[in-house]
Parts: sequence; structure tokens; C-alpha cells
Amino acid sequence: MTRLLVLGATGAVGRAVVARALADPRFAIVTAPTRRALPPHDRLANPLIELTAATGAEPFWPADAVISALGTTQKQAGGRAAFHRIDHDLVLESARHARAGGAAALGFVSSVGASAASPSFYLRTKGAVEAGLRALTYPSLTIVRPSMIDAGRRERPRPGEELGAAVFRLLAPVIPRRYRAVTPDAIAAALIEAVLAARPGAAVVESEAIARA
Repeated sequence: MTRLLVLGATGAVGRAVVARALADPRFAIVTAPTRRALPPHDRLANPLIELTAATGAEPFWPADAVISALGTTQKQAGGRAAFHRIDHDLVLESARHARAGGAAALGFVSSVGASAASPSFYLRTKGAVEAGLRALTYPSLTIVRPSMIDAGRRERPRPGEELGAAVFRLLAPVIPRRYRAVTPDAIAAALIEAVLAARPGAAVVESEAIARA
């Protein structure tokens, strides 16, 4: 059975990943380092740590597979530099340490339109992260690129995202499938199946494929 490490487990997608993984007998143990304790489960290891930097000395890196749902917003982070520190640096640092800990499969939550050449700072950051993850040479790498995430009411509200998701739901019949809102559970399902299948090489799952998962 697979040992899974989940990073970003308190966000909407991360919570959905943990819930699905704990309900799946193919996972022997699910490790989710968080700042606040998660509900206990007999197959959940929940080290309490504020993961603002990854040094490699933390004890939770050994795993067979890792799902990274780390991410924030510029507003929550406090500006572009702080956002980049989390969404770029921390993602790559943690993926590097997980690979050194034995992880052979990585699933990462990126964004529709991610490109290192994008004029958007957000999409440019995501594109740079994707390139950095490819350079780590995981035997199996899956990048999922969701459109708007329809997370309902988040623990830490994102009014703009909630309004956007509501508009996307209303306009879903006329919006191209790639740009329709997707739920955290659909994203989690795509990530979990990807790391369990662990197909060799790097793959990108675009938003329209996530919605069908």
C-alpha cells in the first residue's frame, strides 16, 4: 500500500485530498503536516508545524507519493514577494525534499493558463513552478490545471473567488468546458488517481479533464 504525503492539507483542495485518501484502502498512511490539528483518524499522521520553509530536517518527508496543494493569494500572503515565497519557493523546496525522501509520484495543483511567459504574475509563477517540478525528475509527475475552483464557503473567505464561482455556475452552459468551475473534490479525485497510477513521465491534466474525473 502507498504512503501519501499531502502538503497544503488545510486548503479546500488539500482537505478534499485528505478526505478521499483516508477513505481509500490503497493508502497505508496519509501524512499531512498542518499548523492546526486535523480530525484524528487511525491512518492519519498529522505533525503540527507552520510550514513556511522546508529545510529537509522535518521528519515527515519519507513517502511513496506526494500531493502538493500548497497555495495562497497575494492578499493573504501580504504582497507579491510573500506570495512567490509560498507558491513558488516553498512548493519547489518541499517537492525536492519529498523526492529525496523516496517519493516517486507527485501530483501538483497548478492553474489553467499557467505559463512562464504569461503577462499575469500569478500564471507566470505557476508556470515557473511547473518548470521547476519537471526539473526534479520525478519518475511520475502529474500537473493539474483547474479553472475557477468552486469551493463554496472557505475557512478563510476569498470573496472574489466565491463571486467568480457563482458567476461561472450561472454561465456554465455557455462557458467552454476548459473554463468552467471545478470542485475541490473533482480536483482531489484526479490527483489521487494520478499518484496511484504513477504513470511514467510528466503529464498535464487540463481543467476540462478534471471536471470529468
